[in-house]
Amino acid sequence: MTAAPMTATPMNSPILWIHGAALGPANPALVAWPGRPAVFVFDDALIAGSALSLKRLGFLYECLLELPVTIRRGDVASEVLAFAARHQADGVVTTAAVDPRFRQLGQAIAARVPLTVLPVEPFVAPEAGGPQPGDLGRFSRYWRRAEPLVWQRFKG
Repeated sequence: MTAAPMTATPMNSPILWIHGAALGPANPALVAWPGRPAVFVFDDALIAGSALSLKRLGFLYECLLELPVTIRRGDVASEVLAFAARHQADGVVTTAAVDPRFRQLGQAIAARVPLTVLPVEPFVAPEAGGPQPGDLGRFSRYWRRAEPLVWQRFKG
């Protein structure tokens, strides 16, 4: 799992950076800091590079409508930092992600404010020595590997 720098700095009033790798009410940041201002940023760089299909954007948007989150669009790090400043936050809390851009974005945010990255419990544990979710590139490839493990988990 690729993670941005963790901070040991205690926070009293952070904002939450919610991203596409943990969109749900069980997001560890939302659970750990209920009621704190939260932001999701549609990444202009990814959208412009056609990395996100219209279907995927619609899915993300529908998921976000179910969460207590402010939705923005633009440069992710800049928008998260502006949101933190607007809320006079003393840091940013987010959840770990396997997306390679996550590390870069986390470093950009951590250069300006303390950043805490919370671990996420994997949906299914990947096979030891096998490819990890981030190695597979696309969700469909990941799902082909994960689906049998999911069904084994629920047989019982």
